[in-house]
Amino acid sequence: MSRIRTLLLTAALLPLAGASLTGASLAKTPAHHMEKLDRGTVAVKGADGVLVSWRMLADDVDGTAFNLYRDGKKLNAKPITVVSNYLDRTGNAASGYTVRTVVKGKEGEPSPTAKVWANGYLSIPLDIPTGGVTPDGAPYTYTANDATVGDLDGDGRYEIILKWEPTNAHDNSQGGYTGPVYFDAYTLEGKRLWRINMGPNIRAGAHYSQFQVADYDGDGKAEMIVKTADGTIDGQGKVIGDAKANWVSSGGELEQGDRTGSVKTADGKLMAQLQGRILQGPEYLSVFNGQTGAVIDTVPYWPSRVPEGDNPTLDRMKEVWGDGYGNRSERYLAGTAWLDGVHPSAVMARGYYGRTTLAAYDFRDGKLTRRWTFDSTAPGIPDGYSGQGNHQLSIADVDEDGKDEIIYGSMALGDDGRPLWTAKLFHGDAMHVGDLDPTRPGLEKFGVHEDMKRNGYIGSALLDARTGEVIWKKTAEKDTGRGLSADIDPRYPGDEVWGSNAPQLFNIKGQAIAERAPRQTNFAIWWDGDLLRELLDGNMISKWDWTTSQTRPLLVAEGMMSNNGTKSTPTLSADILGDWREEVILRSADNRELRIYSTPIPTTYGFVTLMQDPQYRASITWQNTAYNQPPHTGFYLGEGMKTPKKPNIVIGN
Repeated sequence: MSRIRTLLLTAALLPLAGASLTGASLAKTPAHHMEKLDRGTVAVKGADGVLVSWRMLADDVDGTAFNLYRDGKKLNAKPITVVSNYLDRTGNAASGYTVRTVVKGKEGEPSPTAKVWANGYLSIPLDIPTGGVTPDGAPYTYTANDATVGDLDGDGRYEIILKWEPTNAHDNSQGGYTGPVYFDAYTLEGKRLWRINMGPNIRAGAHYSQFQVADYDGDGKAEMIVKTADGTIDGQGKVIGDAKANWVSSGGELEQGDRTGSVKTADGKLMAQLQGRILQGPEYLSVFNGQTGAVIDTVPYWPSRVPEGDNPTLDRMKEVWGDGYGNRSERYLAGTAWLDGVHPSAVMARGYYGRTTLAAYDFRDGKLTRRWTFDSTAPGIPDGYSGQGNHQLSIADVDEDGKDEIIYGSMALGDDGRPLWTAKLFHGDAMHVGDLDPTRPGLEKFGVHEDMKRNGYIGSALLDARTGEVIWKKTAEKDTGRGLSADIDPRYPGDEVWGSNAPQLFNIKGQAIAERAPRQTNFAIWWDGDLLRELLDGNMISKWDWTTSQTRPLLVAEGMMSNNGTKSTPTLSADILGDWREEVILRSADNRELRIYSTPIPTTYGFVTLMQDPQYRASITWQNTAYNQPPHTGFYLGEGMKTPKKPNIVIGN
């Protein structure tokens, strides 16, 4: 029998507990290739016992039920239907649980045994890289930063790919030396599989190393794609490019092309700003084997710093990008999109304050090839596509043709890389794309903005994600640096939205429904048993009480830290284990461990794992990009939801 099966993704088994599922007819669209997942069984000790939960999968046949066993003894009197969780009130820390499917009265094979997370989390020990000293004598150490997941070995279980940042990482607006960036891969059992050293010619900071992990070539095992440079060392010790090259600027007035990497300038004020920057030398894009960390293929990065090549003058950099010291040209974004509706492609982007460029890459038969490129300054591109980008992007099928589009702040590109729309609202720090308003057809995009003078003092707006039409907007006097969209109030259909410049909470129609919005404006998470979303900020998960306009904590992860300064974002938040609720991964204060937290709260709702919803899966790949944003599903998941359509997907290789 072929291992490739075309499947109907049952995005939700029930809109309400006890309701029946009829589903929607399969549209004649391409079939997304998705990774094969196991049952993902997890057992978490809580106040009321042990909550055992497991994945409902897209390839579960209609009518699939489940039996749950603790230490070989079946716990349920009748097969479990509707949901994929069970609260075992008599379980203890020594218990082990397995799940078996039940189809037409016949049991399937048991899932791997899940041992109890007695403390409510799974600890993964980390191997901290050795620190160092910069050329100007400043010491630095390392901090565990953003992560993503992928099935690196094809066994149906996720591994974690973690970025290590030096403590002297810098924003693009700042000069200064940084230590090298590292990437590690860890199993959920805590085994480190490999380490990649990005080398001296990749600067450290939130805007530089956007890493994408997916099964790009369809062999059932995920790869990692990331921008590299001379001196990058793969997981097997192989050096990419020139091992001796040093393109890091010392900030001095040396001749352009000097092997120290310094850039010629007659302006003494630029010297400190140039120190530590990398504005010369070859740039690459590399794909790495997920099992071993070995580099598979490397190609020149597109676009180069200027059309003429990799070694521009400062004046030429300023002419092309808007500044001569790399603040604009060295801001990168990345995502993974199913541009043909079948196989994932890596989308790598450069620039968003002015000139905006994107390139889509396919990885097939061991080779990286460009699918298409976009340059907002190229001949024939309409006005209004420069300066519209955010500190992040989103991937979604906004026109419902089975192929993904790229929402790039206040503009969007089609699956073929051609301009789709521009709203001309200019740059913003946060945005959210999904079925935010279930009373309207299609997807919406909520975003906050900061370019007040150029956009008419619009601080936030809701757009039609397919056309860019402004549905409603809110004015602001200054930069709105935070904004969140999540269904937190059951009295109003759809998401609620709020931002840092307005005290009120708004429903998705733009109407103020509370004089005080939550102070948490960074991340959202599905955590407890209802259909509303909870708030994730720092090391705390909170519940919004719409009757008092206050939040109450559901989880405080003692001793754990968030990332990225005041953004207070998690290492990762995603539905990586158990049922449809999301896990959160945080780093310990001493950076010696990651902890995965999973909910101990039962639910009466059943959903196929969110990781088999194409838009949600794509959002996990781009979550690590620059100013991290929470994932959203391609269907409305919230109070009063209807049964979603069933996208056409393919499981396995």
